[in-house]
Amino acid sequence: MGTDLAVETENLRKKYGDKEALAGFTLQVPRGVVYGLLGPNGAGKTTAVRILSTLLRYDEGVARVAGYDVATQSAQVRYRIGLLGQHAAVDEELSGRQNLVMFGRLYHIGKRSAQHRADELLERFGLAEAGNKPAKQYSGGMRRRLDLAASLILAPSVLFLDEPTTGLDPRGRNDVWESVRGLVAEGRTVLLTTQYLDEADQLADTISLIDSGKVIETGTPDDLKRKVGGDRVDVVLRRDHDLGIATEMIASLLHADPEVDRDNRRISVAADDRVAALTAVARSLGDAGIEAEDIALRRPTLDEVFLNLTGNRAGTSAAPTPSVPPAAPAGPTVKEAAHRWQ
Repeated sequence: MGTDLAVETENLRKKYGDKEALAGFTLQVPRGVVYGLLGPNGAGKTTAVRILSTLLRYDEGVARVAGYDVATQSAQVRYRIGLLGQHAAVDEELSGRQNLVMFGRLYHIGKRSAQHRADELLERFGLAEAGNKPAKQYSGGMRRRLDLAASLILAPSVLFLDEPTTGLDPRGRNDVWESVRGLVAEGRTVLLTTQYLDEADQLADTISLIDSGKVIETGTPDDLKRKVGGDRVDVVLRRDHDLGIATEMIASLLHADPEVDRDNRRISVAADDRVAALTAVARSLGDAGIEAEDIALRRPTLDEVFLNLTGNRAGTSAAPTPSVPPAAPAGPTVKEAAHRWQ
């Protein structure tokens, strides 16, 4: 397996009863990039992250993280990774600072060093002024930034982000995105799972599309979009009754089969020569007396790529996510531990 890779899996398989959550999952993640795993619910994204972060055993295959075998060198892996799961891991009754000190102590960092590290991370993520406030007073974006800070207590080289912005408003999502960009600029590797197409588009250097437990396509966002025909012309008509004749006209003009959204009176068609196609469509509609509310050029979306490859939209549910037994509790509750270590 390659030494220049931060994460590598080969033919990884995992079953829950009769359901195969991973079915030959193979992945190669270079160091120092944001690598996106994009797919619907039940595609295997979270199962893959749980395996790579040593929280779940796999049935077959090989997995290495930061150069260490996940199955036989799990302790070495844990000290080189950070994990931000789908749900907040912080205790809302504790302050931001108390939460970070608690996580530091759970990693066996000395009390003074844990306090110093907590202050560093609060400053870094713009939480210094709120550091002594209970986390329950934080906005959703602030809680996620606190979660992200907690995952960096040991300054890991590889960070797993599993649906990191689920439930956040646009400002909160942008805050998390900026934090992720900063981490990669420092040389860390981020493996990001998401259903949000714009999130993968914004952050990922490379994306692997996952369906039914295996990777079906890999490339940069632009590479993947080119697989469904490059640029597209989108037309939104003013009147419903023009939709049929306009669709036939555009299909004949551009020698392509348009996609039609009847509810929104939208016609979308692939275009090899973007400017010429846009000009020809606008002129032909005008000559035919068909009014358009909007005519625009755009690149294909990642959702269209996924639909083209699988027949299933990336943000929809392909299959129910198998339940995973929770990890056994160890030691005192988080609140008891935090107060003990302050």
